[in-house]
Amino acid sequence: METKTKPKHFIDEIAAIPGGENIRVCIQCGTCTASCPNADAMDCPPSQLIAMARADLREEVLRSRGMWYCLSCYLCTVRCPRGVKITELMHTLEYLSLKEGLANVRTLTPNMYRLFNHYCSMGSLPEIWFTTRFYVQTNPLRAWRMIPVGLNLLKRGRISFKTRKLTIEGSRQLKAILDEAESLGGAK
Repeated sequence: METKTKPKHFIDEIAAIPGGENIRVCIQCGTCTASCPNADAMDCPPSQLIAMARADLREEVLRSRGMWYCLSCYLCTVRCPRGVKITELMHTLEYLSLKEGLANVRTLTPNMYRLFNHYCSMGSLPEIWFTTRFYVQTNPLRAWRMIPVGLNLLKRGRISFKTRKLTIEGSRQLKAILDEAESLGGAK
């Protein structure tokens, strides 16, 4: 029976996971951080996270909130002169952070991911109930502050009380995707 040993260095561990494979080609130019619309909200922006990973600061990187503020807009990835897929790298760091139980407690994104998967696995995404449940679970006071935003979205037809359901075939395909993700180490 073959056993996998944990890589000696953190950067090797990251590079072994899809999404983190080309972390070593980063030249620390800072283009990713300069391109990121959310960099000012991050405790450690992308270029700093990469530098910390190279310095073998595993726990500091995985406890960071930086990767959880990634908007997945891909501006960093498109603008990287070395072709580093920064957005995928941020998701790789999220995965490792969750896997090791080091996700920052002030980070709400893992709760949103779990709730989203819960609703999607049932074949629907009731937007109003999803957002309401998310805010009630994470910060009920914030839910009250978001009511005017929700009403505005409703008024403009941007969200609906009506639940969108997947087709039977779509539900089957989604279940297969979620099962495969779980078998690869993803959390359900």
